[in-house]
Amino acid sequence: MERAVWPTLALYGAAALAEIAGCFAFWAWARLDRSLWWTLPGVASLCLFAWLLTRADADFAGRAYAAYGGVYIAASLLWLWLVEGARPDRGDAAGALLCLAGAAIILAGPRAG
Repeated sequence: MERAVWPTLALYGAAALAEIAGCFAFWAWARLDRSLWWTLPGVASLCLFAWLLTRADADFAGRAYAAYGGVYIAASLLWLWLVEGARPDRGDAAGALLCLAGAAIILAGPRAG
């Protein structure tokens, strides 16, 4: 069965944004001395992340999570740049591209059986 790769990647992108935003809310509270109230939208965002990831077009959760990992890494580096203001370096970019290639292989690769 052929998978719809682009819609799944878009879903992974939305899930990554929700996960990173949720985790960053806790980071801000614990490490940046922000109010405990930051954790409330963080929890909501993490719940949205979990729900979005269940929408992935995959027969097995582990495979969906593995492919998502590459997208998460690339999205985290975009967050680093766009939200935190630290530009990723060439090593970051190379690592992210390698992870995205791995995610594409996992997501679109042929399956036995």
